[in-house]
Amino acid sequence: MNKNEYLDKIRKLQFFALDLNLYLDNFPTSEKAKHDFEVISCELKKTIWDYEKEYGPLTNFGSSYFQDPEAWVKGPWPWENMRGGKN
Repeated sequence: MNKNEYLDKIRKLQFFALDLNLYLDNFPTSEKAKHDFEVISCELKKTIWDYEKEYGPLTNFGSSYFQDPEAWVKGPWPWENMRGGKN
């Protein structure tokens, strides 16, 4: 998976997780929604982990996996080099 495919997948999974979270705020006893939220959350964490191992951190404050702490400032930011971002 390339960088943009990872970022698109992460955005979709974040949207799904947020949507399920809002649903669970209104229907907290929905077992299906709880299960779906758990599955989506796990997939989101794994996808972010895979992205960060390959391309560097997406977030700061100790929540990202990376072997090179300077990677946070070395390369382009995740939103750069995309449509509308810096080239």
